[in-house]
Amino acid sequence: MDIATVGKLWDADPGWLNTPSYGLPPRPAFEELQAVLTEWRHGSGDWAPWDASVGRARTAFAHLVDADAADVTIGSTVSQIMSTVATALPPGARVLVPEIEFTSNLFPWAVAAEVETVPADRLADAVTSRIDAVAFSLVQSATGYVTPLHDVVAAARAHDALVIADGSQACGWLPVSVADGIDVLACAAYKWLMAPRGAAFGYLSPRVRSRMRPLAANWYAGEDPGGSYYGPPLRLATDARAFDLSPAWFCYVGAAPALELLNEIGVQRVHEHDVALANRFRAGLGLEPSDSAIVSVEAPGERLAAAGIRAAVRAGRVRAGFHVYNTPDDVDRALDVLTS
Repeated sequence: MDIATVGKLWDADPGWLNTPSYGLPPRPAFEELQAVLTEWRHGSGDWAPWDASVGRARTAFAHLVDADAADVTIGSTVSQIMSTVATALPPGARVLVPEIEFTSNLFPWAVAAEVETVPADRLADAVTSRIDAVAFSLVQSATGYVTPLHDVVAAARAHDALVIADGSQACGWLPVSVADGIDVLACAAYKWLMAPRGAAFGYLSPRVRSRMRPLAANWYAGEDPGGSYYGPPLRLATDARAFDLSPAWFCYVGAAPALELLNEIGVQRVHEHDVALANRFRAGLGLEPSDSAIVSVEAPGERLAAAGIRAAVRAGRVRAGFHVYNTPDDVDRALDVLTS
């Protein structure tokens, strides 16, 4: 599927470079959500079709990361998923985390374990026999740094440490496969997966699930959700659904068509498009090419904002992100402002 053609499925205003903050929905996702909201407004439909979107979204995310849908749990935020994963850690556990890690993948470990931080590019080298788990973002929110996953996995495996990854700034543009040795992959869907905020996914490997406790056990996590409304005994699903939250349906109504479209386009094709735009931007600023769709630079962010170009400022630097709906014109518009 040609990116230029598929880009017409979005209604992005020129100058949107802020996907690392939130992604823009493709028209099919927006329209499906609007139809359901109209049903909700008038009470003209049942919730069962809304709930079917959860299964569609779970299956689409599993396909996106080369997982089995039975190993994917659904939730609302990365921190909620990671806090439940923390129950798998032994008493006195030590978790290694990059020092610039987004706190949704830091605070859950700080609550449950002893945290050790190191520079992101030294993560693999810092894994020792004292470390029980390595928790990191596949792509760093502040800088766009892409973690060398194979190096981290090799180091973790050498010391029997769990590999726990946050894919929120990666899934959707960076090809990701849990088969590469990831034990846990949590992802908020409202960024590069372009879903409404409130949908999140977690791949939980069987070895991790066997150690976890379902802290938010509920009817939806039941082996038969429809038969789990009332009364004992505890009867949870035997797969990753045991850790599901009762879903915010409308978020998943928007998530399912967005993820299905990403799979149809192909993440590798999106990756090539996104990184090419990011490197066009970097070249225009006299920077070396990179392997990331996120560019973090020292630049006058107020000039971009005044010109109607929407980016973010993180860690004192302008952060721009380039996704499937962006074009070379978006890049050149930003460069004209910053280099004039």
